[in-house]
Order: sequence, then structure tokens, then C-alpha cells
Amino acid sequence: MSSRQVTIEIPEKVLLAEKSDEVTFAREMRLLAAIKLYELGRLSSGRAAELAGKSRVEFLLMLGDYKVFPLLSELEELELADERGD
Repeated sequence: MSSRQVTIEIPEKVLLAEKSDEVTFAREMRLLAAIKLYELGRLSSGRAAELAGKSRVEFLLMLGDYKVFPLLSELEELELADERGD
């Protein structure tokens, strides 16, 4: 699958306030963007997971940490996957 690079400028003061380096901050920004786009219904869980650099199951399991909850059908899929050992 092909991908494109998007560049955004982050003020150095933001990185200092976050006590983060560029790589770590960029990784977190991708995750947070994926979560918000999923929450807004603009990305499916699969596409959001792809953006976040996680598996779909990992992504869905992380949502609770951010007070975002997957749709009931996705929760059922997670439970089935867990029962199968996926």
C-alpha cells in the first residue's frame, strides 16, 4: 500500500511543554488523530488503526484509555477474536 507524507510545523515551545522529541510527538499525533477521526465517524476502525500504526484489535482496545468506545458490532468482533485467540 502506498502512503503520502504530510508535514506540519510544531512550535518548539509545544515540544518543550510536552517534554517530547519530534519522533515521539509525531507518533502520538498520529494516534490522537486516528482516535478522533474514528470517534467522529470519518474513519473506520481499520483505517484509523492503519493511521495509528496499530493492528485493528490493538487500536480498538486502546480506545477506552481515551474515553472513546467502539461500536457494539466491533466490540462483539473483538470478543470473538479473543475467544479464537486472534
